[in-house]
Amino acid sequence: MNTFPIEALPVWAVAIDYILGLVMWTLIGRAAMRIFMPDDSPFFFMRFFVRVTDPVIKAFKWVTPPFLVDVLKPLYVAWFFFMARFYLMPWLLGYSVMGMLSFPLEGEAAYFIWKILTPGW
Repeated sequence: MNTFPIEALPVWAVAIDYILGLVMWTLIGRAAMRIFMPDDSPFFFMRFFVRVTDPVIKAFKWVTPPFLVDVLKPLYVAWFFFMARFYLMPWLLGYSVMGMLSFPLEGEAAYFIWKILTPGW
């Protein structure tokens, strides 16, 4: 399953990808939670998502179109993190095409889940 070991990647690249991935998934989580509850909800997960992602959304305010509704702004900003992970990281590592290895965070998570669900392998 794990055809390209994560150990072959430089530590700095994996660390940057993990940080970008966590920010991206937190922004997506906020957008998903926003479907069910408002931003000022007392629910602790929602408060966490809002507290962590507000500075990121404010930092990207200069590239966020003003006509975009507030519910979609976290997804719009998450798209920038996705693009950085998909195009910038392989370029920094010197690869012309990296494929799914552009996402070490998700690759490690998928490998971990696969190991749990298939203990005999």
